[in-house]
Formats: sequence, C-alpha cells, structure tokens
Amino acid sequence: MKPIAHVQQEPHSTPKQITFVQALSIVVGMIIGSGIFLKPGIVLSHAGSPWMSIMAWTLGGIITLASALSVAEIAAAIPKSGGLYTYLGELYGDVVGFLLGWVQTVISYPASVAALAIAFASYSAYFIPMNSWVQKLVAIGILAFILVMNVIATKYGGIIQTLATVGKLVPVVGIVGFGLFSGTAPGLAGMPAAVTGAGFGMAVLGTLWAYDGWIGVTNMAGEIPNPARTMPRVISIGVVFVIIVYVLFNLAIFKILPYEAIVSSKAPGADAAEALLGSGGAMLITAGIIVSVLGALNGYLMTAARVPQVMGEKGQIPFSRLLRKQHVKFGTPANALILQSLLAVIYIFSGTFNTLTDLLVFVLWIFFTMGVFGVFLLRRRKPVPSGERGRYRVPLYPITPLIGILGGIYILGSTIISNPLQSLTGIGITLIGLPVYFYMQRR
Repeated sequence: MKPIAHVQQEPHSTPKQITFVQALSIVVGMIIGSGIFLKPGIVLSHAGSPWMSIMAWTLGGIITLASALSVAEIAAAIPKSGGLYTYLGELYGDVVGFLLGWVQTVISYPASVAALAIAFASYSAYFIPMNSWVQKLVAIGILAFILVMNVIATKYGGIIQTLATVGKLVPVVGIVGFGLFSGTAPGLAGMPAAVTGAGFGMAVLGTLWAYDGWIGVTNMAGEIPNPARTMPRVISIGVVFVIIVYVLFNLAIFKILPYEAIVSSKAPGADAAEALLGSGGAMLITAGIIVSVLGALNGYLMTAARVPQVMGEKGQIPFSRLLRKQHVKFGTPANALILQSLLAVIYIFSGTFNTLTDLLVFVLWIFFTMGVFGVFLLRRRKPVPSGERGRYRVPLYPITPLIGILGGIYILGSTIISNPLQSLTGIGITLIGLPVYFYMQRR
C-alpha cells in the first residue's frame, strides 16, 4: 500500500461549472429513479406490515447516510475528480483503484446508462405504442441528446439534472400531499397489524438498492467550486432529503391503498395516483417516472465520463491520451463521454445491460464497503494539517462508519448467499482488468 500523497491540483485546468444546486440535484437525481414508484409493494411484502416497512425504509436510509457521511470525509480530504476510483487508489494502492475504474468504465456505468435509456423508451411506450426495435432507437435518440448537451457544456448537463430532479419530485409531492391529507383514502387503520413476510432483512435490502447512486457526485469533484467544503454538504443534505421523501411517499401509499393492493401491484405509485386522481393519475406518475429516469440517465452519463478521463490522465487505460483530453472549445471530457455512450449503445443493441449490472453488484459493493472503511485508513495515514482544522469530519466517529460497513457486509453476504455463481463471475470479470493494468504499467 502506498502512502497518501499530498492533494494536488488536477493535471488540467477544469472549469468549475457545477453549482451547489446542480451538485445537490446530481445526488438526489441519481438516487431517485423509478424505484420509489415501484418498490413500496416489494418492501411491504417482505416487512409484513406498514410500520415495519417504514422502519425498513428508515433503517436503509440510516445505513446509506452513515456511508455517505463517511465517504464525505474522504471527499473533503481528497477533493479530486474520479470519486471512489480515486479514493481507493490513494488509500489502498493503484491496483485496487484501477480494478474499480476498469469495471466502471467498461461495464458498470455504460450498462447502467443503457438500462436507463431503455427504461426511458419503455415508459414512453405508455403514451406512444412502439415495438422493441423502435424502443431501442428512442433509447439511442435520448442518449444522443444527453451526450450532445454534456459535450457542449457541463453546465447544460447540470441544468438538465436540476430541471429533471424538480420534475420528478412533482408527482411525488402530489401523492404525498393528496395522500396524507385526503379524507377519502382508506387510511392506515384498514391495514393489518402484521402479515407474515419474507423477513425484515430482505425488506431493508430492498430499500438499500433504492438508495444507491449518491456517490456519483464525487466523480465531479474537480468541477465543483471548493469541493472540500461543498461535497460533504451536498452528499449529507441530498441523502437526508431522499430519506424524508421515501418515508413520506410510503406513508401516503399506505394511506391511499389497502395492503393487498399494494403487495400485488407492480406499480403502487401509479395505482395510488389513479385512486386519487382517476385515470389521469396513472398518466401523471408515468410521466413522472419518465422524467425521473431522464434525470438519472443524465446524472450517470455525466459522472461516468469522469472516471475514464482521470484514468487517462494517469495513463492507466488504453487510449489514455485520447480519453484525458478536454474539448478545445467546450472544455468538457468529450472523448470520455463519447466512449461511455458508444459502449452503452452496444449494450442497448445486445440487450445484455441488465445481466452485466447484475453480475457486478457483488463486486461493486466490495469496493463501496472498502471506500467506507477507508475513513479509518485516512485518519491513520493523513492527519488533518493545522491549517485545515475546520475540514469536515464524519460525526460520531467511529460508530457512523461502522454502521455503513455493517450495511455493506450485509449486502455482500445476502448477495453471495442468494447468487454465489453470479458473485464469483463478477469477481472474474473484474480480475480480467489485471493484465490491462500491468500492460499499461510496462508501457
């Protein structure tokens, strides 16, 4: 393991175009996708009762918040672009950082972008019927639009992110407002006190997937003014905001629909909106999901490009000279954005995006848990200089990071027990990157 180097400036002049509000919208927009509209029934069926379901959403939020607060301290100490890839390289050595960057660049991020683009087209088919090939063309079209906007200016990507985040909250706020304060809904009184479910642990696991995505903003650290101060604030505020939204949304769903309707529904959010607002309610929620997916798509593509760009700056990836370049006129990582988009298009046509993301769940959570544990390594190896005494420090240390680590271990254990072959395959795919790393080292 190499010691942590003193934090230096980025090797290129990166325009600081991401504002506080845009950074906050990246956090919120990447967490809130379509899951909030679809997950309540699954979590409720596992939890067995409304109040246990609320507890599961709250506990999942606490675990996520503990992880976020811990990683935020690392982000404040190492305010560089590349996010977790950069942190792991500084804390555990270049090989570990490279392996994460490898799977993120080649598979994880572009496959996620492809899945979101297809989801956008699939939900759009609610309004405009289309077959699978037309859906693929629509997916590529919306991806091309997001790509062009982010190539022209990072601030345009930030504007799209902010507008999409506000837009996706409109149906959520509508359901929460009408649901919690409407006197016509069945109410929680009609809910059974407890029903046998798969287990509280599975319910918490379901919520943890819905809270994923907040760490993407750390990839943009080099483009955020004063990242050492801004990053902890946007991460903390964003995650707390999402926890509140998720809990209120579920409370509203429980008040609007009876237990059996929620558990049996594939889209409880749409059913709740239809119960409140009639047939137009389902249309409102579907439109909200489309906007929500659009925001997540923009956030993933925007943040994804920063990993191969930083890897290119370090000469760790083939075509490094090309990937590290910024557009001469626009000052954006155009080549890295195009790479991620081209890979996403391949995954869209091949239809392998869901399989690939499923294969890498176990591996990505290994790296994520290592990132949370990294706060212990950070404090041991890099004491806060006297001139930085006001720098952000994770509250309730070491309890807070331990909560995040335990949450990560729980996800890893559950994943390997339920899908051992899939987990091992993911590790194998990751280790394929080692020959690439050593080849680039020799060069």
